[in-house]
Amino acid sequence: MRESLHDGCWTWQALRWTHMNLLVTGACGYKGSVLVPKLLAAGHRVTAFDIQWFGNELPAHDRLTVIAGDVRDVHAVPLEDVDAIIHLASVANDPCGDLDPRLTWEISALATMRLADQAVRKGVRQFIYASSGSVYGVKDEPEVTEDLEPEPLTEYNKTKMVAERVLLSYADQMSVQIVRPATVCGVSPRMRLDVSVNMLTMQALTNGRITVFGGDQVRPNIHIDDITDLYIFLLERPGITGVFNAGFENISIREIAERVARSIPAEIVVTPSNDPRSYRQNSDKLRHAGFSPRKTVDDAIREIVVAYQRGDLKDIDRWHNLKWMQRMMA
Repeated sequence: MRESLHDGCWTWQALRWTHMNLLVTGACGYKGSVLVPKLLAAGHRVTAFDIQWFGNELPAHDRLTVIAGDVRDVHAVPLEDVDAIIHLASVANDPCGDLDPRLTWEISALATMRLADQAVRKGVRQFIYASSGSVYGVKDEPEVTEDLEPEPLTEYNKTKMVAERVLLSYADQMSVQIVRPATVCGVSPRMRLDVSVNMLTMQALTNGRITVFGGDQVRPNIHIDDITDLYIFLLERPGITGVFNAGFENISIREIAERVARSIPAEIVVTPSNDPRSYRQNSDKLRHAGFSPRKTVDDAIREIVVAYQRGDLKDIDRWHNLKWMQRMMA
């Protein structure tokens, strides 16, 4: 049941969703390929909108509509009768963002602005946005909280910050929930092997050797099951609005390598790094809202090892965003 608008202001206490019509952008990506089946299992009807640069691993379902489309063409995005949007689409990670900065700004910032505008015009009630914990840049504080000013360093980070601010400008017209995820880890049908835990685990499995750049940098991490569960948690609680950190394990890159080596005997080689980012993410705001993680980095390592040993996971170029995008652009 939808709540009505009174005196130009939303109040969400009476809003109770059962089964919704959902739009998930970037639905065929690393997180989307885990999230969409969970949404379907919860009884929702899902439109998965994705450019499909990395293919489509979503299984067919009678409540799933998959559309191959580009979010830059906002008029191609189906918004009629959509109750809520989970916006995952972006050019993911710093190297890919730097590959073509104009493309990154068009997809990750401009398209988000246009999508938010159209969402309000079409009466969409709720907008969940996947930002990034990397918007904070380099911080001296012991822990990074949501009230600290973002200081993005790269095109990827900058577009995320701009998109956040655009979306918050619509907070009086729809429920806006912004998530700043830590580095995600774990197995997905559309795997990524260019994020720290996954990459180091695959190096150990295929080479018996783990290369660590720097090693002292501390980064927050979150399991893919937890970040996708968080999107559902927020979807079911439109009254919980604003910006939320989502990182529950702050671990140095070297410690991640050591954890991997405890599961898979491997040599750890440390080399210099030109990446200065080091920060600990504080997610108490999310915990106080009622969300707690169920899984850990160690779970992700074990699951990757099992998937590899079963033959379900291989190290292919399509699971490395930068390699695949370079190939497409060439």
